[in-house]
Amino acid sequence: MLYQAGKRDILSVDFWQQGKWVEMRRSFGAVYDRPNPPLGAISLRFKVQDNARIKWPKAVIPRNWKAGAAYSASQKKHMGFSLKLQYCLVSVMVLLPAVCYSQDYFVKSRATYYGSPDCLGTPSGACGFGEYGRSVNDANVAGVSRLYKNGTGCGACYQVRCTNPQICADTGVNIVVTDYGEGDNTDFILSPRAYARMARPDTAAHLFAYGVVDIEYQRIPCQYSGYKTQVKVHEHSKYPNYLAIVVLYQAGKSEILSVDIWQEDCKEWIGMRRAYGAVFDMTNPPSGDISLRFQVRGSAGLTWVQAPNVIPKYWKAGVAYETDIQLY
Repeated sequence: MLYQAGKRDILSVDFWQQGKWVEMRRSFGAVYDRPNPPLGAISLRFKVQDNARIKWPKAVIPRNWKAGAAYSASQKKHMGFSLKLQYCLVSVMVLLPAVCYSQDYFVKSRATYYGSPDCLGTPSGACGFGEYGRSVNDANVAGVSRLYKNGTGCGACYQVRCTNPQICADTGVNIVVTDYGEGDNTDFILSPRAYARMARPDTAAHLFAYGVVDIEYQRIPCQYSGYKTQVKVHEHSKYPNYLAIVVLYQAGKSEILSVDIWQEDCKEWIGMRRAYGAVFDMTNPPSGDISLRFQVRGSAGLTWVQAPNVIPKYWKAGVAYETDIQLY
């Protein structure tokens, strides 16, 4: 959105496809994207926070839209809603035809590395993964800033490659996000092992000498051969009065937006709190086996994935329980 006047916040953007509204992904900042947009004119709606009220003004992008073009919202009615200037939705900009959920393109940025006595990750990362965050993916892990997304970006996988052809390997390294970190205009702070694997053979010392390097990166599916998705009861949990969980070995390119827990006595789903990073918690969880459902944003849009009785009645802090769910 450009020229967004007033004091209202845009919370989300949907487009109309096959008889229903489909949520777009907030790629970064104020940019929303989506693969395979509908043919023809594209109808959009915006979830707008107006003081204490939520409103849904709408707009339209023409059929033959072009990358880089900005389209002004007229004051005519679109789908029964008058787009008046009081909603301050003045123009919609189509950024790139290649912008899509899967991010199948490389983005230019910078990367550095953090100190580690054993070249592995850190068990105290902001995602809350613990020891898993230290060693997962053969310790090819990273802290991120913009891609952290208030914890939603935890567990995401990226291909990262430096761009100096004399010392940088063509394929770079595939990393898992396990921490938050800000550097010198960097998007990635890599573990020493991951940083070294961007280098050509026998050139890692030269790469470390730079300290900060230009890179390009793209989102890729996470793959964990031999592992199912696990729900770990976080070490800070206190049976039976306080339950905190974190999802491990999350394959694919999806993001977990929220987690609900089934309250059998009330016959309803109750939302857990995102405590920090990828950790969700709840005081006074239900007794008995615990069923969870996950709100997942992926290539199919927003979906709910249920994990019935995934945590046993007598759960223990620090124990990870395997599931059969697929969070793609």
